[in-house]
Amino acid sequence: MTRVRVAGFSISLDGFGAGPEQSLEDPLGKRGKELHEWFFGTRSFRTMIGQGGGSDGVDERYAARAMTGFGAFIMGRNMFGPGRGPWLDGAWKGWWGDDPPFHAPVYVLTHHARAPLEMAGGTTFHFVTDGIEAALERARAAAGGADVKIGGGVSTVRRYLQAGLIDEMHLALSPTVLGQGEALFAGIDLPGLGFSVSEHVATELATHVVLRR
Repeated sequence: MTRVRVAGFSISLDGFGAGPEQSLEDPLGKRGKELHEWFFGTRSFRTMIGQGGGSDGVDERYAARAMTGFGAFIMGRNMFGPGRGPWLDGAWKGWWGDDPPFHAPVYVLTHHARAPLEMAGGTTFHFVTDGIEAALERARAAAGGADVKIGGGVSTVRRYLQAGLIDEMHLALSPTVLGQGEALFAGIDLPGLGFSVSEHVATELATHVVLRR
């Protein structure tokens, strides 16, 4: 049965899932990279960027789970790129180069229509203008029984949470405080939505917490 999951989503100790002022120079917002230090040293990440080596411990186990078992992905426009408003041309193809790490259909939430973008390795970006439920319906159909990943950013995860459409979340709490940025859980009652902690384990670089409904 298809589940809707958030996985490998990094947040600061004060609850921010991205820093402020996203730009080409700071795709995760200012200081946003600090949230992902647990991931950068893993074997999964190094393989993703075409390098060898990397850790094989707890962080790697959660990193591998964050990209395994998914038949489709959903992300917000801000995660796909820094642009806002109408698509000026087709030059921007995401942050990930010609062969993105998804290898499956990816549904990008946007207010502005754009033709599907087929990339190497089996990734095709589809641009959805008719809301989160429509994107999820298409992603479920494309996933073929595998899970659907809500990839981010923060506002996209919040919208799916508030709509009661997420079944499981793996959060990686980074031992850092940002002070400002995009708050993941502000105004959201996780127990009221049926979530409880089902597993948690700490490493030097993150505390991994899984919440399920």
